[in-house]
Amino acid sequence: MTSLRPPNFNRVARIYRWAEHLTLGPLLQRARTCFLADLPALQPALSMESATALVLGDGDGRFLARLLAQQSRLQAVAIDSSDAMLSLLRHRCRRYSNRLQTHQVSAVEFFDSGRWKGCADLIVTHFFLDCLTQPELNRLASELAMHTHPGALWLLSDFAIPSNPWLAPIAALYIRFLYLVFRLLTGLRVTHLPDPASALSSAGFHRIARHSLLCGLLYAEIWQREDSATGR
Repeated sequence: MTSLRPPNFNRVARIYRWAEHLTLGPLLQRARTCFLADLPALQPALSMESATALVLGDGDGRFLARLLAQQSRLQAVAIDSSDAMLSLLRHRCRRYSNRLQTHQVSAVEFFDSGRWKGCADLIVTHFFLDCLTQPELNRLASELAMHTHPGALWLLSDFAIPSNPWLAPIAALYIRFLYLVFRLLTGLRVTHLPDPASALSSAGFHRIARHSLLCGLLYAEIWQREDSATGR
């Protein structure tokens, strides 16, 4: 499969948090964290010393810092193609540096690189999957299924087109505008939202929770890996 050239988020790393607040205020962070308190009950393994979270494209690390603060024994592996974003993430998570690994690499190429052969108990992809084409997402979901323990959770949040026929055209126009802005600023070549549900379902995950914000423009979900998915 031919992948599009990874976007360069170094240009927006320093302003990303403030640009986010200027456009949608606290709503993106609210989507990231709405299920944070529920994770220990849904996956008790996260409280064990051997538990690992794979965090893909977390940007400046605002979510990861809160996750590591909540789960005091959790090990985290953060993956991002932007060295500037990873620098901000490491700074924000500096109190937990003994439980954090970072890798500057495209997530879709991470497993091919052979840098990590472990199994995760939690996957986190907040406002990241919308930067992938559908073939890239399908491939990534398949790879992640092979690097997670049975019962592992996948926590994600992203944009969506609301089902409301009055709001759908407005949301579609807004999302199109966002893609154009990020194409100009970062070189992102993706032009429309992929379908995470089909990719995760095909990879052996099933959805166990969903929360919508802003009339469905934003959403957060938790998926869980079936016991039948193949692990390494």
